[in-house]
Amino acid sequence: MTDVVIRTAFEDDVPAVVAAYEWLFAPPGSPPPSWDPDIAADRVRQALAADDSTVLIAVESPAVDSGVVGFCTAYLDIVSVRFGRRCWVEDLATHPGRRSQGLGTLLLDAACSFARARGASHIELDSGDARVRAHHFYEARTPSWTARSFGWVL
Repeated sequence: MTDVVIRTAFEDDVPAVVAAYEWLFAPPGSPPPSWDPDIAADRVRQALAADDSTVLIAVESPAVDSGVVGFCTAYLDIVSVRFGRRCWVEDLATHPGRRSQGLGTLLLDAACSFARARGASHIELDSGDARVRAHHFYEARTPSWTARSFGWVL
């Protein structure tokens, strides 16, 4: 088995990160109606360039193909009156063939470290109702709370 390294993505990793979104779009997921890989690549670059966001990747070492076997995007976004500075995990996915091998834990731990180092008091994410396997993963981490989110496309 290869070793896995969790690190911040580089510019050269952007195409592999964008391609990895297909892991989120596979059933039970689906691509958003406005999905455009070129726009996604620009947004990944913006997240990499900003001080308040990160794109973390799990990379096989030695690299196989692109080497990317997981990714996580995290953004410092609001200062809640109730909870303080929040870090929002927008996307977290691992290669389908590498699930249940600890990569999600490593990525989420790295996102927590990113958040903690920047003064965040908590980290949050949402997960689609159909993502039962993902929910088991999150619940095993003993969340401080759970909620249901609602969204509208503008």
